[in-house]
Amino acid sequence: MDLATVLGIALAGFSIIGGFLMEGGHLDSIIQGTAAIIVFGGTFAALMVACPADQLKLAMTGAVEVFKGHNVDYSTAVQKIVDFAQKARREGVVSLEADAEELADPFFKKALNMAVDGSESRVIRDAMDIEMEKMEHHGMLGSKAWEQAGAFAPTIGILGAVLGLIHVMGNISDPEKLGAGIAVAFVATVYGVGVANIFMFPFSVKLKERAHREMVLYELIITGVCAIVDGENPRLIEQKLKGFVPDHGGGEHDGDE
Repeated sequence: MDLATVLGIALAGFSIIGGFLMEGGHLDSIIQGTAAIIVFGGTFAALMVACPADQLKLAMTGAVEVFKGHNVDYSTAVQKIVDFAQKARREGVVSLEADAEELADPFFKKALNMAVDGSESRVIRDAMDIEMEKMEHHGMLGSKAWEQAGAFAPTIGILGAVLGLIHVMGNISDPEKLGAGIAVAFVATVYGVGVANIFMFPFSVKLKERAHREMVLYELIITGVCAIVDGENPRLIEQKLKGFVPDHGGGEHDGDE
């Protein structure tokens, strides 16, 4: 589980609602079913119009993934490539055929299989760059959907507030109801701005960062496999690939699993 995400959302809720209660507010004044229907229903409807079905599915899957721990282990990838380079130098690149079949990562497996098949490093890079671009586009779809939702939600919230004010103005002859009616009307704006900035935009940023980390790992793999094909010294390969590893460690975690 990604503790940073869970704790961040909990802290945001505690800070906002806690501050509201400290100012003398009451929970029942901000729990409005009508406002929730307008904001959440309207936002999701707008997202359905803006995004294809497969992108919506990726967005929902991404929302679940945000709460899961995520690890990109650069150091392990570097070590595997160095080991492969040493073996290839002793026995030839063809000797890596069995090692390629044992790889769990399809991207890594495809790149190493191309090397085993005798492809030149230029051909491998061209082919895998195309594969990486496709995977990057796919990985960013969920992030873009949440970014769009974050843009829609505050506007839908304002729409809800205006609709509420229209209802309030219809009862302007009763001054005693004006204050409470206006307060209820603005709950929709609170919902829109709140969900956009606590959930939707942060979800987008986190999914985008995860996609970026994976692209760095894939670039590391391409560089390493091409270096093996070119017969570079394993020590030089290791030094080259360590440039991809973040300074704070070989594996990056979003949270604890």
